[in-house]
Amino acid sequence: MKLSLLLPAVLATALAAFAQSDVAPRPDTPTSFLQSLESGKVSLNTRLRHEHVSQAGLAERADALTFRTRLGYTSAAWQGFQLMAEAENTTALVNDYADGVTAKPGYPVVADPTVTEVNQAWVAYTAGKTKATLGRQRLVLDNARFIGDVAWRQDMQTFDAFVLQTKSIETVTLSYAYLWEINRIFGDRLDWNSDSHVIHATTALPIGTLTGYAYLLDFDTPAGARGNSTATYGLSFTGSTPLNESVRLNYRAEYATQSDHGSSPFDYRADYYNLEAGIAWKTFSLSAGHEVLGSDNGQGFRTPLATLHAFNGWADVFLATPAGGLRDTYAKVTATLPSQFQFLGFYHRFEADAGGAHYGDEIDLQVVRRINTRLSLTAKAAFFDGNPGFADRDKFFLQADYSF
Repeated sequence: MKLSLLLPAVLATALAAFAQSDVAPRPDTPTSFLQSLESGKVSLNTRLRHEHVSQAGLAERADALTFRTRLGYTSAAWQGFQLMAEAENTTALVNDYADGVTAKPGYPVVADPTVTEVNQAWVAYTAGKTKATLGRQRLVLDNARFIGDVAWRQDMQTFDAFVLQTKSIETVTLSYAYLWEINRIFGDRLDWNSDSHVIHATTALPIGTLTGYAYLLDFDTPAGARGNSTATYGLSFTGSTPLNESVRLNYRAEYATQSDHGSSPFDYRADYYNLEAGIAWKTFSLSAGHEVLGSDNGQGFRTPLATLHAFNGWADVFLATPAGGLRDTYAKVTATLPSQFQFLGFYHRFEADAGGAHYGDEIDLQVVRRINTRLSLTAKAAFFDGNPGFADRDKFFLQADYSF
């Protein structure tokens, strides 16, 4: 469906919800704007991480010891309004690495540059089951495969945007976002100017959740971003059903089609699909999946606003889809180990979608131990064994997260 038909429908539904909503304050809510500020909440998130990278063909090994601090404040709601502001700083304590912004020949990239910036600054208005948010904000849709906050990197991705979400239709959630700036993970030095529209709808069914979306992304500057201007339309279905008292079957199916859009200099149309199924017990799960990012006319299917680290291997070899596309056939294991250690493991086999050339294989391993509600520790590793054209790459991570 074209944007000219989708957008009015979403806006009309949201405006109708505003008009019908009762926004009278509850007895326990602030009765003045000043009281809403006094009743607000301060938040603090810190992360200390060491990341080591060894990559074939590069003379040096990367060692990045970085410390990220994120300090925020969110007001209490007052007559439907709420404010939020958050500052962020990343400091490199050991900087033997290329940070993705400043060249450092011979070193692998660890995309955690030193940054001090406003991470979020927004005002929101809620009326009944409809919420509008204006300003710099996080935006994560579904599993973050297309729209995400890249929370793994120290400087998360945020959006200067207007976001409208309504649940006024029973079992259906509608969302619309207009994005005019993409605040990427490299500070403000590599941000993208945007004229993009995001339309997203989900409905709950007895056996899962059905989602439809249209992502019309258009990036003007810098010039290198224009190739990521794309129109993507898709459907996904995800759910879980019990097989007996102790075992569940989990499943996901997704299909999308993409073409060049707006400022893109390319001419192509490519498809995406993902199929995944697995069995879950109380402390253990095993699943398998097959994800395909197609290609056409020398261009691979693009996901420029995704949380890319979460997909196609933690070694980050395939942050950009190769010209021949990508097939990722994978197996995933989760387990609760003794002393409440949480294990997650992947095996990936990567191939070209066009021609089926074998790119390489990867094993990913992670153990997380939550010490308490505020502190968690993570150890993580990725081992990519590449074929010609794709260099071997190993990564090791040690991380401590603290928040309140």
